[in-house]
Amino acid sequence: MLTQLYIRDFAIVHELSLTFDSGFTVLTGETGAGKSILIDALALVLGGRAE
Repeated sequence: MLTQLYIRDFAIVHELSLTFDSGFTVLTGETGAGKSILIDALALVLGGRAE
């Protein structure tokens, strides 16, 4: 289970630290808030390729 994610210098994110509780996590936000950037960072952590 993923409990914490630390992102630095990725796309427009300078530095971000997120902590996840157990259970279901939902990402919400306005257009341009960075939801897709967070998903892209997770994909890289899981072995995805950077584009």
